[in-house]
Amino acid sequence: MEDDRVKNEAMEIIGQFQVQPRLVVFDLDYTLWPFYCECLSKRNVPSLYPQAKGILYALKDKGVDIAIASRSPTPDIANTFLEKLGIKSLFVAKEIFSSWTHKTDHFQKIKNRTAVPYNEMLFFDDEDGNIETVSKMGVTSILVHDGVNLAALRYGLAMFSQNRSTLEKNKQRWRNFSKKTSSSEIGEL
Repeated sequence: MEDDRVKNEAMEIIGQFQVQPRLVVFDLDYTLWPFYCECLSKRNVPSLYPQAKGILYALKDKGVDIAIASRSPTPDIANTFLEKLGIKSLFVAKEIFSSWTHKTDHFQKIKNRTAVPYNEMLFFDDEDGNIETVSKMGVTSILVHDGVNLAALRYGLAMFSQNRSTLEKNKQRWRNFSKKTSSSEIGEL
């Protein structure tokens, strides 16, 4: 019942934004669920943060693809938990492997798998280093403190929309500048 309420509210939030990401990428530990999966075993019964499941289903219903980028050293446990939670099939890409790169390798693989440009992705994670590094790739990246929730979703979509608007304005400025430069160069000939 709570998942349905959250899903409906998330769908309303998503609907408020004209510009939406093509792909939303989530970390796992302390972003979708409140633990490090390497500290547990496959026998444990995992749980998500209270609003995570509703948000995942809302994104899917709105036609936004979702993926995972996790630096977990225990991908077998992470995948078992995704299966137990009944959400494994929701993700178009699952890059779960240990890495020292602050997820740049994860995002390169996600981009290759999905063909979605970095500037059309939105990313949620609980670690500053990952946010900083992935942001430099052109991905709108949002730091979460107590897992993904409706407030984080709203903020993430607002930041994504703002970043896309800035990008489009800069593209238009460049086009105008290029036209003026080309015209004046032709006039000088």
